[in-house]
Amino acid sequence: MLLVVGKVFSSQFFSCCLERRSPLTKVGSQLTNGGVLLLRMPRRSYLTLKREPSDACTCLFKVGEFSMYDAFTKVISQADARGEYIGDAQISALSQLVAEGSKRMDVVNRLTGSANAIITNAARALFKEQPQLIAPGGNAYTHRRMAACLRDMDIILRYVTYAVFTGDVSVLDDRCLNGLRETYLALGVPGASMAEAINKMKVAALAIANDRAGVTQGDCSSLMAELSGYFDRAASAVG
Repeated sequence: MLLVVGKVFSSQFFSCCLERRSPLTKVGSQLTNGGVLLLRMPRRSYLTLKREPSDACTCLFKVGEFSMYDAFTKVISQADARGEYIGDAQISALSQLVAEGSKRMDVVNRLTGSANAIITNAARALFKEQPQLIAPGGNAYTHRRMAACLRDMDIILRYVTYAVFTGDVSVLDDRCLNGLRETYLALGVPGASMAEAINKMKVAALAIANDRAGVTQGDCSSLMAELSGYFDRAASAVG
């Protein structure tokens, strides 16, 4: 296993020196046996990189496509990998997903429309409980650090809505949560505080999503449990 450190020098390739530290860009990932890794790039995007032949001390990684699955694509992909037909259990689960389509869109629309309030109120409550965060020397002290905190909360909430919309957690994991704990540790961000902020967003989001006024009526307990689970997954990933 090799620590990969280097810099991006074009939109198509990633140049890195193996086992050499660079002051330019440090990538907290390790090369897998298959030569594929996930690299955290600016703006929290993920790129899948594949090793290309090169010399002993430097290698090139070609940037590949990241595949975001919805529930249907994932079922087909898994069945194809096993060489099997789609089974009754999978069809039943997808049928249920279709039946809940209007409910999912209602939830996404509500969370999207209330995103600013959810984030702001959660942050305000967090800083009231943990004033040391905004005191001089705190992790959210200065406008720049405060903005970074709110930005991260916004990113997590946004990817939660993506997961609800697609009915699949992979977009939340792969595009947002994977490697986030390690990033926070490297930057000195208190993961427990961010986890608490996520929990506060969850409470607000569930209250908004559970409001039955002006939305498709029906039993939403399963969808609410799913929504809650996405927030719990995010909080666990950073805390």
